[in-house]
Amino acid sequence: MKQQPTLPEILSEPIAIIGAGVTGKSVAKFLDDRGANYQLFDEKAGEGVANELGSQRFSWAVVSPGWRKGHPLIAELLSRGTLLISEIDFAWVIKSEVNPTQRWIALTGTNGKTTTVQMVESIFRAANLAGRACGNVGNSVVQTLGEDPSLEVLALELSSFQIDWSEFPTFAAVAILNIAEDHIDWHGGFDGYANAKLKLLQQTDTAVLNALDPEIVNRSAGWNGRRVLFSLDTPRPGEIGLVENLLVDRAFVASPEAAESFAELVDIKPSVPHNVLNAMAAAGLSLAIGISHEAVNEGVRNFVLDHHRLELIAERDGIRWINDSKATNPHAAKAALSSVEKCIWIAGGLAKGAAMDEIVQSMKKRIRAVILIGTDRELIATALDTYAPEIPYFRVDGDSAEALMEQVVERAGGLAQSGDAVLLAPACASMDQFTSYAHRGEAFRFAVERFLA
Repeated sequence: MKQQPTLPEILSEPIAIIGAGVTGKSVAKFLDDRGANYQLFDEKAGEGVANELGSQRFSWAVVSPGWRKGHPLIAELLSRGTLLISEIDFAWVIKSEVNPTQRWIALTGTNGKTTTVQMVESIFRAANLAGRACGNVGNSVVQTLGEDPSLEVLALELSSFQIDWSEFPTFAAVAILNIAEDHIDWHGGFDGYANAKLKLLQQTDTAVLNALDPEIVNRSAGWNGRRVLFSLDTPRPGEIGLVENLLVDRAFVASPEAAESFAELVDIKPSVPHNVLNAMAAAGLSLAIGISHEAVNEGVRNFVLDHHRLELIAERDGIRWINDSKATNPHAAKAALSSVEKCIWIAGGLAKGAAMDEIVQSMKKRIRAVILIGTDRELIATALDTYAPEIPYFRVDGDSAEALMEQVVERAGGLAQSGDAVLLAPACASMDQFTSYAHRGEAFRFAVERFLA
């Protein structure tokens, strides 16, 4: 493990920033404000950005998430003796300098990260705690620290990339929601992806873990820290669970015999099973840092689900049009499909190495027809041919993102019957045809509004 440097040590030497996206630009701004000597690198070199090292030498490189460790630029930096750190590591160095008492909590999972960390932020507001969610949601951690270094606590949503690259932070508590196939292409296999998620356990003494996820339970079994399991079952001492319509804490209470309710099912919107589990994880993280059950209850009740996550766009003639564009992997799409009885499923995009067999096998009774889009749609078509040949599917293309989605919605409108949902839950990333999952979701919403008008 690398020894953690001080902020003055980093700022006094030439610095390379690898990646000119949101993360890299936030690091560049922080360094600009402090007059540091740096160079920004990216494969898609733009104005003021380089894509080759040339003869330049750097003492430090701050690497944006998503860059493969075997990338030629990374390999060249290492061969020249450059010390590589992630943006999360760099943020920890900043935090250690400007606000040593600031606490960090962290959250990861294949599905539900953003919803859960936003619930945590809602709980912060209810508790009048100066805290913010950042990382893989909203602002980068460096940007958040640069804008307000006085914050008492940060809730970090972390991707597998961010965890894999990072070493320095110590978290007051972490939560792992679920682990299913995603980013297999980047990690080289499921084990690499799962191990990246579980690496968080090495950086904390307290972990809030989904007891219903066998990958989490089995892979964390040898860990010696405090495991707070949450599930939809009646909680045992040390756990968080469900008792009839009450969400109950038996972990962060005065004695093993004690139990404290922190929400009712009606407080969770929508109260579908995976979102109830999200609320339990958010509560566990919050309770772990001393927030009261009353504040947790208020924060959960006040929380409103983000756009593009099970977002009901319209309902007409008994047909519901639902936008879950943020379902960028099969695990997330399965959760969305589980929330409806019958649907016209809109799916496809970039699969990122994930298989589609299990989602089709387990969800086929809820699917009346499928509309397929995107680069890897044949993976879904093959799974349908193999495991659900009775379900009709239709491939749709378009000259632009907007034209594509208009044709998708028109085809869905012709297939849907009263009682159906038309569900955009692609199980794939969006960048083959859209700029982001949000662009995909907005295109769907606009197309639905035009169709119904």
